[in-house]
Amino acid sequence: MFHRRDFLARAFAAASVGLPLTYDHEAAAAMLRSGESGRRAGAEEVATVRQLTEMFRSADEKFGGGHGLSTVSSYLADTVTPMLQATFPSEAVRRSAYGAAAELATLVGWKCHDLGREGAAQRFYLLAFQLACESDPAGHGAWMMRALTHQALDLKQSEHCVELAEAAHSRARGKVDRKTEALLLVTAARAYGASGHGKNAAVALLAAEDAMLAGDDGVPSYAAASGPVAATVASHTGKTLTEMKDHKAAERHYRAALEGRVPETYQRVRGLTIANLAKSVAAQHRHEEAVILWSQCLDLMDGVASDRNRKELKTMRSTMAVYSRRGIPGASELGQRATELAAA
Repeated sequence: MFHRRDFLARAFAAASVGLPLTYDHEAAAAMLRSGESGRRAGAEEVATVRQLTEMFRSADEKFGGGHGLSTVSSYLADTVTPMLQATFPSEAVRRSAYGAAAELATLVGWKCHDLGREGAAQRFYLLAFQLACESDPAGHGAWMMRALTHQALDLKQSEHCVELAEAAHSRARGKVDRKTEALLLVTAARAYGASGHGKNAAVALLAAEDAMLAGDDGVPSYAAASGPVAATVASHTGKTLTEMKDHKAAERHYRAALEGRVPETYQRVRGLTIANLAKSVAAQHRHEEAVILWSQCLDLMDGVASDRNRKELKTMRSTMAVYSRRGIPGASELGQRATELAAA
């Protein structure tokens, strides 16, 4: 299915975003089954994969994508992938094994994305999509279509995003819990917003909020990896509204997202959310308040190995240069802090 360790040199391909739309699950499943080895693997081995994935994920959130990437990718290539070629005691265990592998591959893709290695990230997301289809093609498969959509949106590559987000929601609707559906709907809203379809984005945002409030059950582990559902929906609602230039409403949702994420657990994502909040406040010409928020952002970015953080630092330094010339209090000092952190 993929060559071990051969992942760092590939570039992001906009055309590949749409590959899940034409993916032949049955043909791939037949190929995978034909490659089964003689060894056996059971539920305990799968549980170990899930436990280690959660440990890797927690470290990633605190220290960034650059922390432990080689360790996590080696574990996927050298241990988890061979496990998938084993014979399992039941179809349920087999599906669970593929689901666990998909979550680990997603984490590797996420770490690559956080480091700006977008071709590698895309390849691992596509791999995770294939694995997810062997576990739960409706729910988990749709979730991986969501991941590909978000990566493309982050890179301002909106081609196929609306089609992919709509297909993901259509695939999962009625087959997943309502909170997971809310996460898929807010992704569709972001795709609509990025593509200039403001009315469709507004409808999808309302539907996402309704679905989130209607859901009482827990979400599957693949969706739980994104953190508290309400905070995630609020954050992406804020990003959608920012795209639509409604900065006042975006601010409200960014603040709600921060309230839903524990600082010690979600250090990186809180830092990035505060950066988004600062930009929304600045867009409303509350510049001194924005400087204070950006200062809080720097406190969270220190010690986190993340290309996304570095991009925010670059934006911040450019803005502080302008603010300094305009005499905004604290701007010069903040620009110096950002310069020092970027050089660390």
